[in-house]
Amino acid sequence: MPKVSVIIPAYNSMTYLPKTLESVLQQTFTDFEVFIINDGSSDNIVEWALQITDPRVRLISQPNQGVSVARNTGITHAQGEYIAFLDADDLWEPTKLEKQVCCLEDNPAVGLVYTWTNFIDESDKPTGVTIVSNAEGNVWEQIVVRDMISTGSSPMIRRECFASVGVFDANISIGEDRDMWSRIAARYPFAVVKEPLTLYRRHSRNTTKNSKKIVHELHQVIEKSFQSAPLELLYLRNRSYGWMNYFAAWSALLGENNYNDAMYFSRQAVLHYPQLRYTLMYVRLSVAIAIIRWLGSQTYQEVRSLTRTMRRLILGIAS
Repeated sequence: MPKVSVIIPAYNSMTYLPKTLESVLQQTFTDFEVFIINDGSSDNIVEWALQITDPRVRLISQPNQGVSVARNTGITHAQGEYIAFLDADDLWEPTKLEKQVCCLEDNPAVGLVYTWTNFIDESDKPTGVTIVSNAEGNVWEQIVVRDMISTGSSPMIRRECFASVGVFDANISIGEDRDMWSRIAARYPFAVVKEPLTLYRRHSRNTTKNSKKIVHELHQVIEKSFQSAPLELLYLRNRSYGWMNYFAAWSALLGENNYNDAMYFSRQAVLHYPQLRYTLMYVRLSVAIAIIRWLGSQTYQEVRSLTRTMRRLILGIAS
């Protein structure tokens, strides 16, 4: 049996899927199987898959049922001791699987190990955004407030976890990752590989660019997470709603160029979690909203690009 099962849900993803699969096949750790779950695609994925000669790769086709069901199909077929998910538009650095397997082998109590994440654009170029977290061990109180894992392409999970907590909730289309990680965190310690080994692609079809849908779906996830929470931890729910609205504000601002909705979600964020207004992240959001409102999105993008360039130069000089 392979040590790792890699599951790639795919729905009309041929723009990026070949590169995504290539990033798996170039891993330094090679004891794996790959299941590409064709979730009712209308592109040429079947014809493309027929040309794949690597015996570790298998295409499974099913009617369109959403990413949660596609992942669950992969879990059903998986033979590996560890399971890693990879969205069809994301990439992995070559040592990702190797370092995560080593972590799980060295820490038998850990149920999930994730990595840091770099954001890339449609051309594979870094955007300058890196998601960094040092949260390890018992992380339930942290992940139900703010998902530090960031993307479903980051974690590697022991297969036994799914037997313990169940599979992905097919009724959730945004935040299904967070729901699953929260359930695992309630029973298992987490670990992190402190390197950006996951590359999350930002493009026009990202579901996380729809702010109103984010709020609707994450509301379900948050309420579900706190259904059985101890009374002394229920105060975390308002913090969770604060961060939910914070990220919805960014989505409205950058994904939809709608500063009115961004302002609304920004206000909701601090109403739920007043301490947010004192964070640097909230200050950045407020400045971005002001620039776009008064000077336009093009000016903001220019300022943002200049800021990131200066930061990279400073960090480069410092190193």
